[in-house]
Amino acid sequence: MSTIKHLYEKFQPSHYDVFIDIDREKKTITGNTTITGNASEPQISVNQKFLTISSVQIAGEDVPFTVNNDDETVNITVPETGEVTLTINYSAPLTDTMMGIYPSYYKVNGEKKQIIGTQFETTFARQAFPCVDEPEAKATFSLAIKFDEHPGETIIANMPEDHVSAGVHYFQQTVRMSTYLVAFAFGELQSKKTTTESGVEVGVFATKAHQLKELDFALEIAKKAIEFYEKFYQTPYPLPHSWQLALPDFSAGAMENWGLVTYREAYLLLDPDNTSLDMKRLVATVITHELAHQWFGDLVTMKWWDDLWLNESFANMMEYVAVDAIHPEWKIWELFQTSEAPIALQRDATDGVQSVHVQVNNPAEIDALFDGAIVYAKGARMLVMVRALIGDDALREGLKNYFEAHQYHNATGADLWDALGKAANLDIGAIMKSWLEQPGYPVIEAKVVDGQLQLSQQQFFIGDGHDTGRLWQIPLNANYKEAPQIMKEQTINLGDYQELRQQEGKPFRLNIGNNSHFIVKYDQTLMNDILDHLDELTAIDQRQLLQDFRLLADGQQLSYADIIPLLPRFADSHSEIVNTALYAIVNKLKQFVTPGSAEESALKKFVNQLSAKQVSRLGWKPQAGESNDDQLTRPIVLGAALYAENPEAIKAAHEIFTNNHHRLEKLPADIRPLVLRNEVKHYGSKELFNELLEDYRETTDASYKGDLNGAITSTPDNSLITELINEFENADTIKPQDLRGWYRNVLANNAGQQAAWDWIRNDWDWLEKTVGGDMEFATYITVTANVFHTPARLAEFKQFFEPKIDTPGLTREITMDISVIESKVKLVQAEKDAVVKTLQSVTR
Repeated sequence: MSTIKHLYEKFQPSHYDVFIDIDREKKTITGNTTITGNASEPQISVNQKFLTISSVQIAGEDVPFTVNNDDETVNITVPETGEVTLTINYSAPLTDTMMGIYPSYYKVNGEKKQIIGTQFETTFARQAFPCVDEPEAKATFSLAIKFDEHPGETIIANMPEDHVSAGVHYFQQTVRMSTYLVAFAFGELQSKKTTTESGVEVGVFATKAHQLKELDFALEIAKKAIEFYEKFYQTPYPLPHSWQLALPDFSAGAMENWGLVTYREAYLLLDPDNTSLDMKRLVATVITHELAHQWFGDLVTMKWWDDLWLNESFANMMEYVAVDAIHPEWKIWELFQTSEAPIALQRDATDGVQSVHVQVNNPAEIDALFDGAIVYAKGARMLVMVRALIGDDALREGLKNYFEAHQYHNATGADLWDALGKAANLDIGAIMKSWLEQPGYPVIEAKVVDGQLQLSQQQFFIGDGHDTGRLWQIPLNANYKEAPQIMKEQTINLGDYQELRQQEGKPFRLNIGNNSHFIVKYDQTLMNDILDHLDELTAIDQRQLLQDFRLLADGQQLSYADIIPLLPRFADSHSEIVNTALYAIVNKLKQFVTPGSAEESALKKFVNQLSAKQVSRLGWKPQAGESNDDQLTRPIVLGAALYAENPEAIKAAHEIFTNNHHRLEKLPADIRPLVLRNEVKHYGSKELFNELLEDYRETTDASYKGDLNGAITSTPDNSLITELINEFENADTIKPQDLRGWYRNVLANNAGQQAAWDWIRNDWDWLEKTVGGDMEFATYITVTANVFHTPARLAEFKQFFEPKIDTPGLTREITMDISVIESKVKLVQAEKDAVVKTLQSVTR
């Protein structure tokens, strides 16, 4: 595929009149697009993909054009340069790819129905209408949509509807915006609406397969989020409305189309009477993420896709800032510690990982940029570091100036650092360059050498890594004032340790609050001091210790065998984030034991010992006056007890199932996945399998669907696994958007791993045809690598994927994931004996 050419250099559109006629019955799109803009050369191009162009006209006269499908362009000869108005007539298929304009399918009372929606990010607007499909090519848009309409249908778009004439719905002209943010949808929709303090109309839309009450939570969060952002950004929301739409088929999690945000149903709709706190927090952060984009990404947009992080990293931070303001009792920054921080640290330690800011060389690489662990999670950690450095007053002042300077236009990362740096009187750009332009992160080794407290930084790798001597400007966040605010050097000396220790009166620690993107390796003197004062540490600080233990062990700078005896010291914590980190290490220990072996029995005995007091304290049912931490910790420790095959836990879960067999969806949402999975694993039958699979097909409750997925895929019955895999390509059972989760869960089930692995290898061509070209496609490789950890699986993985390594958009993922599996294989080979020996000794 050829290198990207920026079409905007030769043709700068200013306005589009877009008419699209959609026939759902015939699955066709016909349309004409009139583009007014400036042609700086006589040969200009606009993007198209899968469009059949019938004519290009200027002033009513046909002009010469050619179509280049490889470059996804229409190349046009204009009579003269300067302002020109083109009219392009075309047709296209209406496909089920979840890209461009596409149908979503659902059922109401057993009747199959569809609604039409759009997904234009990254480069899919060109599948709907001819355009200069680049972020910098901002223009205004007037949409006119016609479709095979029947009574009871609703159509919505970025802007309010202006009028209807001859069956065509005309919408008000948009503000100046990028093509990938254009959106519309129609079908039999229901909605709930409200109005913000400043008069913005906010609405939540969904199909009529859902109960109306499922829209309430999203409506409340959306309204409060817009009100919060208007105040925080000190910049008004720029459109008359903000619609949130749940689409039954949607590849991404959500999409920030300006004024019409689209979501997976699972990330917008929920049952207010029976949804776990964990799920409520997740849905709230998705909504606040997308609404943060209405300013940061939509009002001001990255100039080119290499600055994608500018959109996503910022929105990823702001989702937490907003939810913290709306629901402070949720302690949402603790969720940041359990979600964003660990995935960023894990992936960013693999040699070959992309940097946050990365060049784009061809169109297929654009979708490959959407690495959630880097562009979203790591980037958000970078901005959290900046926020901690400059404070909220400077952050808000800088953002206000940034929006004023660039609104309705485009910006680069340098523009943001310039605005924030001026507000904070600090050279933010210089500090952030080392974090954004180079991949990876440092481990700081803190040690006492000849009585002196020394710090040194070096790039941290999990697995083999090529150390090129990279250095970072590190916000140390130390608890000793002798440590500098920013560490730029490779090694620094803080002075006599005993004098410092006596003077400060507390153990030396770095990265207080775990906001900076590095980990710490303390020597034994410093670590013993910290562990002797463990009860004085906050939950986040205790979590950070466990997080760094795990990463250092993965990088073979610490032994898992040495960590095991420390874990009981954390096991009785009432903090959810400590327990999450604790059991993340427990899950890592599973790779050292063979399923069904005596060594696994020792691990299960150890896990049972770790979880026993917490299970006794919390039980299976919510208790009056319990904390949010208790609610969130309960499924963690109960899940551990079930893994450990604690007979009382297995029995209790079975009794709950039996007593609620005919109302499983009404089971308390926080324990429901555990109850269902336990039943399938220990009391499963073909009848139960069929019953749960039918429930999955019929329910519209996305949370319940997820629980059923986790349960059904845990069956130990090989014949049922075969039946399940036969459903992988049946969209009436498993929608393509959900297939990766099913595949991953069967792969992680020891009884199903071979069958799942055989399926993806045998049916790769089908998978590529169905979801290839989508930003989620490469993650099938990721989830496979995350499960595999044996030499045999490594060899098979390489045999299958190495021939595909030159596939655009897959190259980096395949290369990195080979390294991921190799590192686990080496780790297990090096430490298995010591880990098993330690497990046996601590469980005697």
